[in-house]
Amino acid sequence: MIIKKLSLYNFKNHSEKKFEFSPQINCFVGNNGVGKTNILDALHYLSVGKSFLGNTDLNNIKKDQDFFTINAEIQNDESEDIIKISQQKETKKIIKKNDKNYDRIADHIGYLPSVMISPYDSNLISDSGESRRKFLDSMISQTDSEYLFDLIQYQKIIQQRNALLKYFHKNRVWDKDSLEIYDEPIIQFGTKIFEKRQRFVGKLNPIVQNFYHIISGGKENVSVQYQSDLTQRFDTHHPHKALKEILIETLERDRMLTYTSKGIHKDDLLFEMNDILIKKNGSQGQQKSFLISLKLAQMSLVKELTQKTPILLLDDIFDKLDDLRVSQLIELVNQENFGQIFITDTHRERTENVVKKINDESIIFEL
Repeated sequence: MIIKKLSLYNFKNHSEKKFEFSPQINCFVGNNGVGKTNILDALHYLSVGKSFLGNTDLNNIKKDQDFFTINAEIQNDESEDIIKISQQKETKKIIKKNDKNYDRIADHIGYLPSVMISPYDSNLISDSGESRRKFLDSMISQTDSEYLFDLIQYQKIIQQRNALLKYFHKNRVWDKDSLEIYDEPIIQFGTKIFEKRQRFVGKLNPIVQNFYHIISGGKENVSVQYQSDLTQRFDTHHPHKALKEILIETLERDRMLTYTSKGIHKDDLLFEMNDILIKKNGSQGQQKSFLISLKLAQMSLVKELTQKTPILLLDDIFDKLDDLRVSQLIELVNQENFGQIFITDTHRERTENVVKKINDESIIFEL
């Protein structure tokens, strides 16, 4: 998949910007604050339909404007497609492929897989399990549209169950039978999500380990472990049983807390180095190496599972990494043939020196 052209209108700080891209490497250079990261964010929108910075769609409309649009011409193996994303202040976001609206925005996920490496990745180590869970869901969703549907359904059911628990508490009533209506769909969707997460992390872990071994020189052992309330009691012959037991056991606790306290919506990823959480015993350099390994593994696995080469978005990483890690990253990207790459940096000369090592067919856009 190659993004040939990109047009932005009223997106963040860009009133109007148009680009024609190289199929290899594209760099955006300029001082801080000129909107380099915003261009990568627009490319991220093309991939998953939302900002990687966590901004709401309305907040991405340029100040004093009523809408933003992102248009792109994308070359796939068989044809060229036009993707258009538009957001007006008073209406819902619309994503169109060749002038046809998607029935569900979720149907667009996976069309153009992407991987972002940015300074914000450190939050995956330092933040709560929610950020790591979202990261895991995003990875799997780009490879499995059914997974995304199951996840959306599960989240809706949990919200409805929580709303009923709060209603019972507020009105000092209790109706166990009404609450148990949600058990079967929670078990149905939750079990499928659990099994797919478990399989995906099982494939991801050795790839992360391999990349980390290359980057670090094999000095430490790292791993990505999947942690779930279901893990300890999961029975492969009766996959629904574990989640059913959890719902029964936590019923009184959920009643007191007024929310569903256990289930796959509380899952986490454990990032470990030498069997200890990397945020506890990993240096800043080791954590950076681990995060790069994680993202390269994500790219490799998405490529394997979808037969599509994801676009690679590298945001300001040369300011955040030392020269050794930059050269290792560039070498790995070059060896793995990771496809179209988009880079932001503040120094043109540094960027030119780096990209020449990968491929001569590059374009540098000065903002």
